Formats: sequence, structure tokens, C-alpha cells
Amino acid sequence: MFGSDPRYNNYVSILKEELCPAMGCTEPIAIAYAAAKARETIGCIPERLIVEASGNIIKNVKSVVVPNTGGLRGIPAAAAAGVVAGDADRQLEVLANIDEDGKRAIADYIKHVPIEVRYADTGRIFDIAVSAFAGEDSALVRIADYHTNIVLIERGGEVLLSRELTDSDSDRLTDRTCLSVEGIVDFAESVDLKDVEAVLERQIAYNMAIAEEGMKGNYGANIGKTVLRGRENDINYKMRAWAAAGSDARMNGCELPVVINSGSGNQGITASVPVIVFANENGIPHEELLRALTVSNLITTHLKTGIGRLSAYCGAVSAGVGAGAGIAYLKGGRFEMIAHTIVNAVAITSGIICDGAKASCAAKIAAAVDAGLLGLAMYEDGNQFFGGDGIVKKGVECTIENVGKLARRGMQQTDKEIIQLMLET
Repeated sequence: MFGSDPRYNNYVSILKEELCPAMGCTEPIAIAYAAAKARETIGCIPERLIVEASGNIIKNVKSVVVPNTGGLRGIPAAAAAGVVAGDADRQLEVLANIDEDGKRAIADYIKHVPIEVRYADTGRIFDIAVSAFAGEDSALVRIADYHTNIVLIERGGEVLLSRELTDSDSDRLTDRTCLSVEGIVDFAESVDLKDVEAVLERQIAYNMAIAEEGMKGNYGANIGKTVLRGRENDINYKMRAWAAAGSDARMNGCELPVVINSGSGNQGITASVPVIVFANENGIPHEELLRALTVSNLITTHLKTGIGRLSAYCGAVSAGVGAGAGIAYLKGGRFEMIAHTIVNAVAITSGIICDGAKASCAAKIAAAVDAGLLGLAMYEDGNQFFGGDGIVKKGVECTIENVGKLARRGMQQTDKEIIQLMLET
């Protein structure tokens, strides 16, 4: 049915663009990527660095461990890691292959090389510029709007690459306005799985591996283990716990990669792990799991399109909604059940703020997954929130539009206040 629709190729492309691998929190990784590209451009290890970053980048890098650095945190650590040992060709896996010698070299570089961090008040939510200096030579690499979008490369003041900046944060990506809940459900039912299997299988393998590591290891506040303690046989708690455990590990130095969604590993984990756990616990055929992951990932992306990649609005909320939608699909639900699950869930948790990447993200993920599950349970019990209940409007697309307005416009001042509070600490 959907196979002949012109949107088909767009939906496939969106999944391939969104579900890419990354090691570590994606904002410090983007800084490391820019720094590695600056080193590549200047042709040697720089003697001095200047990192200019927008407020949301500062917010998301301040407290998170940069992988393969021996537990270092913050912008200088991310930039040093990219310069000393990063592989720019790996993009969001730029720090994947650092050995013990590399870790020691990063620590030594931070001690002896000036790394200046500046707040970039450019008006763009996502903006990173790394300037590298060595003797009389210099290089500049700027990334804007999303994590791998290099818009400017200079060497010695000569422009080597320049891309026009627009008002859209995704003009080089497939147009997301083709997404709708009804279209996503139809696509998931009819997609030839050969077109999406590779990215979904990688998501299953990577995200379950880091969730398992989070459940076994000692990471951050150990939210996953805390959620599950005493509830080991309760599937609802297990879904929340394993998703949270993936974030426990990821936010606190685990060096396993994840498959992201909408630029975030936490969102990729949240949209996928509960759905996988539910399918595994209930013996659901693998093909149905892949179709449900198609739903959960695309619903997450659909919600995030109106919100933006970085916001004061916690991204785990959208991914928890996506997970609830994916589980609804596994239970045999289609458009009606999924639409009501979405509306119910966003009415519950659309007030969670994003105050940067850190250990507490895992707790927010547990709450977001719980809201998705509660939204689904409400529908199954014949209950729902109605248009006019707060930000809920009649029709799932109208409610999603309201969420986007709340996050992108309504929470602008909230975002500024959060950033200011974090800069003061």
C-alpha cells in the first residue's frame, strides 16, 4: 500500500540519517570531531586552541564524561581528545579507537596546551567553532545546526569549504515534514524490511549491549539497577530499567557505541530498548520487532522535528512516547491506539526540562518510558486526555504541533535561564 507512495523513499532515508552510530554523548563528540578536523586541516598538533560554543552545547558538554579519556569531562577534554587522538573520518565515532597511550597523551595535552572556551552568542542553538594555532599557521572548523554539519573550514584565513547557513536546522537532510503518525504506521506495516533492516539490526545490537553493560557495571547513579530492584519479574519495570541503564553507562564513561535518534544517543536508547525488551520477553517474531522499531524511531523523529535537536525540552520525553507507540504496535495496535498513546503520554511529561547531559538523564529516561507505558495503558482501559486538556488539542498531529511550539518558542527563556544557572556553578 505505502510502497508506491512517493513518501516511501523519504521515510527510508530519514531512518538511515537518524539511526547512525556514535560513541559517547553527541555534543562533546561533535566538539571532538571539529577539533580532529582542525588538526587535520592545520597538518600538525596545535599549540593553542580556541573553542567557541553556543549555550546549548556548553550545557550538554559541561558534566558528561568524554569517552576514551580516562574519565575527563567538559569542553577542553573533548577538544583535546579530538586533536590528539581523534579520527575525523569516523565522524561521531571520532574517539572510538583511542588506546592507553592516547589517553595519556590527551591528559598531557590538557596540562600543557592553552585551550580557551568562549560562549558563542550567534543566535543559533547548535554552533561549534574550533580554531587551532601552530606557529604562524592556523585553522578553523565550524559545525552548525547538527552534529556532523561542517559549514566552514579555513586554513590561514583561506576558505577551503563554506556552506550557506539557513533558518532551517536540517536543510541538508531529508524533509521531515512528510512525517505523520498515520503515515508512519502505514509505512511500518508495508515497508520491505530489506530497506531498513541494517540500521535497525545495528540499533538492536549496539543499544542492548550498552544497556546490558549499564545493568552489570557501576555507572553514575545506577538508575537502571535502582528501578529494577525488587521488581525483577515486572516487565514494565524491566523496560524502564534497561533503558535507564543504557544512559547510566553512556553518560558516565562507557566506551561502547550507541545508535542515536535525532542526534542523541539517549533518545536512540529510549526509543529502542523498551521495545526490544518487550518483544524479547513476550516471544514476538523478529519481523514484528523491526516494524515496531520503525514506528518508535519515526514517531520520536516526528516529535523532535518541531522541537528542534537541542532545547530546554527534554528529548527523552519524545523518545519515551516513541517507545510507547512501538510497544502499542507490538500489542497489535495501529493508528488509533498509537495516536491515543502519543497524546496521553505527551500530556504527562511535557514539562521535563533539559539541563544538560549527565547522570540524571537516566532517571528522566525512566520517567519518560513510564509515561509512554501509562499513555498506552490508559487507552487499553478506555481512558484518554481530550482536546482542551492543557496543551492537548483534538487530533494527534495538532497536539504534536503544540508540543513543538511549547518547546521551540515557549521554552526559549527557560533555556537561557538554565544555561545561565549552569554557567554560574
